[in-house]
Amino acid sequence: MGGLTVLIVFILLLLFALLWQMRPLLWKIYEIETIREQWYGRALGLFLGDTVGLTGKYQEDVMAGHDYDGITEYDNDLPPWWKYGFYLTIVFGVAYFIHFHVTDSGKLSEAEYQNEMAEAALMAAKMGANDDPNKPTDYKVLTAATDIETGKSLFAQNCAACHGQSAEGKVGPNLTDEYWLHGGEVNKVYHTVKYGVQGKGMVAWKGKLSSKQMLQVSSYILTLQGSKPANAKAPQGEKETASNAAGKPVAQL
Repeated sequence: MGGLTVLIVFILLLLFALLWQMRPLLWKIYEIETIREQWYGRALGLFLGDTVGLTGKYQEDVMAGHDYDGITEYDNDLPPWWKYGFYLTIVFGVAYFIHFHVTDSGKLSEAEYQNEMAEAALMAAKMGANDDPNKPTDYKVLTAATDIETGKSLFAQNCAACHGQSAEGKVGPNLTDEYWLHGGEVNKVYHTVKYGVQGKGMVAWKGKLSSKQMLQVSSYILTLQGSKPANAKAPQGEKETASNAAGKPVAQL
């Protein structure tokens, strides 16, 4: 594709150079009155540097009856570019009116707004359906050192203020024991991190952290099980066992 572009540019430059060398001959052709009046004659004139076809001719004849207090007016042609541009706006206006107000094939701003809002509502509904809090997930605990280290960093930045640097519990519950308010299996921890707990001060991290980051935090939290940090907060919630955790790993990672 790049070679073809270079070839086209080269051919155009070669053609321009050839025409430039032919300027004396082109001037003789341009001086023919019948050619100069045609559109291709005007284009040739522009190439040769004659802008009369674009700006129009200047006339110095004073208009009769237009002399007032020494002020006179000349009868100069409007520049062709101005006249043709004006005609083009008329054609455009008629086409616009027919397109938007006669055939109704075009959408006005209000209709476009309604259409955009409908599409946005549809997209929001679709995203909501794919992000149903009641839809179960089947994530596995991350064990890679890089994931755990990232989870630790995210926990320190976002969770330690309420749960303590070692997850010993402050305003939020102790996350190092076997007791859980909303479940200690990795998918339940992930759900709590993602959607939060209304009325309990646990904010939802959906939209603030990616799914991978929330799973990294959840996996890091589970590595703290049984760590027994100093000044640990008293247990809260239900003790997790193999039976009530649906047989999924809670403390043994």
